[in-house]
Amino acid sequence: MDMSQPAFQSLVADPKRRLLLFFFLMFSMFMATLDNQIVSTALPTIVGEFGQLERFGWIGSSYLLASSAVMPVYGKLGDLFGRKYVMIAAITLFTIGSLICGLAWSMESLIAARVFQGLGGGGILVSIFSVNADLFEPRERAKYQSYTSLVIMASGSVGPLLGGTMSDLFGWRSIFLINLPIGIVVLTGLVILLPYKRPERQPKIDYLGAVLLAAAISCFVLFADSGELFGSIISVESAIVVALCAVCIALWVAVEKRAAEPIVPLRLFKDSTFTLSLIISATSGSVAIGMVNYFALFLQTTTGLSPTVAGSFFIAVTVGLVIGSISAGRLIAMTGRYKPFLVLGLSLNCVSLGIFSQLHAGTSLYVILLVMLFQGLAVGFGQQAPVIAVQNSVPRGDIGTATGTVTLMRMGGAAIAISIYGAIIAAGLRGAQVAIPGVSDIHSLTPKLMAALPEASRLAVAEIYAGAFTNMFLTASGIAALGLIAAIAMKNIRLPFRG
Repeated sequence: MDMSQPAFQSLVADPKRRLLLFFFLMFSMFMATLDNQIVSTALPTIVGEFGQLERFGWIGSSYLLASSAVMPVYGKLGDLFGRKYVMIAAITLFTIGSLICGLAWSMESLIAARVFQGLGGGGILVSIFSVNADLFEPRERAKYQSYTSLVIMASGSVGPLLGGTMSDLFGWRSIFLINLPIGIVVLTGLVILLPYKRPERQPKIDYLGAVLLAAAISCFVLFADSGELFGSIISVESAIVVALCAVCIALWVAVEKRAAEPIVPLRLFKDSTFTLSLIISATSGSVAIGMVNYFALFLQTTTGLSPTVAGSFFIAVTVGLVIGSISAGRLIAMTGRYKPFLVLGLSLNCVSLGIFSQLHAGTSLYVILLVMLFQGLAVGFGQQAPVIAVQNSVPRGDIGTATGTVTLMRMGGAAIAISIYGAIIAAGLRGAQVAIPGVSDIHSLTPKLMAALPEASRLAVAEIYAGAFTNMFLTASGIAALGLIAAIAMKNIRLPFRG
């Protein structure tokens, strides 16, 4: 932590204008994060129209992969050129991508459109965190970051309900097209309220480093999904992907050592707080963002709930998030300590996901509701701490880069986890070779088709899915345990006051 930095000066001096700008920032964040969650309860319907259940996870992971790959680039661009126009460009890309998604004609075109949409979504998230660092001093930032984290996870909770309802009433395409008017409103607000502040540094963009980093992340996600892509995680094709990933990482390190303005300065890794925060952020994204689509699938396949009713269960997650996130934010602001909340949040995640692994098709809906409340509380406690940690540990000139990197790890962890979870469930379904009356292909069942099955057949399908989910939830609990080890190893640093 650099205590010699000059006294903090907010980008917006007027408190009322600052709060109004913060509202528009939260609105844009809600739009970007809602998009990946609103899809979750509509996915079975999309699969019912396009088929190809084996590509279920890619509708979500393609968006997360694209957004993850560009996050460090947006962070660096914001540091070099200023946040305003970088953020406006990101929102514009996201809005155009939403339109293309709404017009998709096949599973392949939808996945490609999600990639385009993610190129803007990643920039929105990074720019918001970076602008917050320009608006609020460190301890005050902790309080406002709690609202930021609340918006992220509230979108994950409200999204499934909204997605299910809109899918039932207006068709699944409406969940993308609704972003068009929202994007226009957000763009108008930011153009008017967000000041432009050109940094003093001369722009020198590390294009090669950006390409190599994006390629390495893409290879990692492809390897995680190699079971579906190549038939086995142990194959010649997946070995080639691993080798290519290793080459990209090695070349990226070599390029970053020589670049005048590296995408991610290697000197940041000398601080253990930065490095451990990346690990924590990746595991947190895996068990928070990465789990949302599969919670929705779990509810619809093992309980027979409609998309709308299944989505309503995510209200319990929202309640837990409100309690956990706001409580943690205010306590961090008061005490200046963020490590205890990382440890607490990840500990609770290990427990809640372990409980999920023991649920079966006949489990009471009230029990499921209670566990989802517990999961929301767990995520809420540790949500904002990694970003606060890195923003406090790096020089002010690297805040955008550091924020982009830690957010990249969160979204990248989610993208990789989605692929892993999907592979586990697919393997579980393939291993259940049971003839079920009225079911020719269990992979092609939509919620409506399941509801039309005889009760005995529906229960048989539910039991098969519940068995497939057991290993997935155990894997997620193990990932949370890795994050917990990193959180325990982190220094217990106290945030300073800066006037």
